[in-house]
Amino acid sequence: MAEKDRTYRIIVSGGGTGGHIYPAIAIANQLKEKLEKVDILFVGAQGKMEMQKVPEAGYPIKGLWISGLQRSLSPKNLSFPFKVISSVSKAFKILKEFKPDIAVGFGGYASAPMLYAASKKGLPSVIQEQNSYAGITNKLLAKSVNKICVAHDKMERFFPEEKIILTGNPVRKGIENANSKREAGLQHFGLSGDKPVMFILGGSLGARTLNETMIAGLEQLKEAGVQVIWQCGKFYKEEMIQRTEGKLGEGIILTDFISDMDLAYAASDVVVSRAGALSVSELCLVGKPVIFVPSPNVSEDHQTKNAMSLVEKGAALMVKDVDSVQQLIPASLELLHDKNKREELSKNILGLAKPNAAEDIADEIIELIK
Repeated sequence: MAEKDRTYRIIVSGGGTGGHIYPAIAIANQLKEKLEKVDILFVGAQGKMEMQKVPEAGYPIKGLWISGLQRSLSPKNLSFPFKVISSVSKAFKILKEFKPDIAVGFGGYASAPMLYAASKKGLPSVIQEQNSYAGITNKLLAKSVNKICVAHDKMERFFPEEKIILTGNPVRKGIENANSKREAGLQHFGLSGDKPVMFILGGSLGARTLNETMIAGLEQLKEAGVQVIWQCGKFYKEEMIQRTEGKLGEGIILTDFISDMDLAYAASDVVVSRAGALSVSELCLVGKPVIFVPSPNVSEDHQTKNAMSLVEKGAALMVKDVDSVQQLIPASLELLHDKNKREELSKNILGLAKPNAAEDIADEIIELIK
């Protein structure tokens, strides 16, 4: 069969969180653009969010009966060996039926059995690591895969240096042009161009610490004449509405979810955010001065490591979660009043942006299968 008439078959595996799923979908979309004929099959973990998000993006998905090992003593760990055996067995079955040219892993439970099976079959394979501190799954797979696409430097601590390619993390469309949309952003949120704007970003579910910080600092922000776009998360929406009734004042926008993230970034002078891998990559691309408040509730404390990888380069500030209620609002006000510091942070964080990440990772995959 002529190369141009061939249909390439690609397995994409991983999930558990948006940080694994959205990059995987972005790469799949790039592969569809670049290859004339391609079949892409996703493999995820049963009951996890990829089983909903991937079909919504237009791709088929198969689920494995797999979950993580609990860190504490838990009865759930008793079923773990059976889940591993079941998942590896199903992974081999998927390979036999689908006959892929390559397997690509994005971290998360499901990618371990899938990429293990692919390596045993001698298939080419690629993994992508979104964080500055590698996840357990990717560390386990590193020896057997051909290429490892990473978003941060100094990843040879975890992976064989000769396999590492620094590509960055794929981000949502439209984010890269945010800085040209300042007026549209202010208009969208009904904010004034004469007063500073802080964007506080707790993620889709929300962040308890950031919400408590806002409650404690509302009066301080109003007195300072600061406008706020406060994304509290759907989990906390009702509670935050009740606790702020009659207290918000003009220019303080409370919302559970923001679909037009580019406009929120565009309107803001300072961003306060958790330090998940995708948030970090988006903020590098947007180039706004940012204060990270890493979540303490993640494995290997990787959000602190993500944040520190920027702080050490003079590209961001950081306030610890435990110090947030006391320190975050004063630190934000100080930054809003220091134009030189804001410009320095913007310049340094923009220097870390990787705007072509999705395309570069897709190219590495295509090079292996061709």
